[in-house]
Amino acid sequence: MSPRLHPTLGAVVGASLLLAAPAAVAAPAAVAAPAAAPAEPKEFVTVDPVGKVTADGTVTLSGTYRCADSAGLPLVSSSVRQGGSIARQGIGGSAAVCDGAEHRWENTGKASGAGVRAGAVEVEATVMELRLQHGLPLPYFHAVQKQDVTLKG
Repeated sequence: MSPRLHPTLGAVVGASLLLAAPAAVAAPAAVAAPAAAPAEPKEFVTVDPVGKVTADGTVTLSGTYRCADSAGLPLVSSSVRQGGSIARQGIGGSAAVCDGAEHRWENTGKASGAGVRAGAVEVEATVMELRLQHGLPLPYFHAVQKQDVTLKG
């Protein structure tokens, strides 16, 4: 967005809020419509509560995702953090299909460094893609989820 559009956008949003405020205040509570159930999120990623780790340190994580409106190559990436470590270790990545439907994902990889063992880990799963912005490939995040997972041997 160019710098010249910012004041115009601000004026439009401000005017919209001012025009909507008196109507909201004047509406009697008895006439208010019942609250609708929250809509299901358009995009999300989940992580299964149990993952696998082999004796050689290979980790398998899985879950589900839904994304839509991709402009590039979307991917599901995952990482783990174990114990008091502040470092995250990448555990593979897989191609995603952003067609608005729910899909399963599964990533397998060997953690670098100290390795990962059976037990509790924090997993972060991300659905993202690189989109061209002003000629540069920049990350666009569809969904991110952090969750505690138990790795079983």
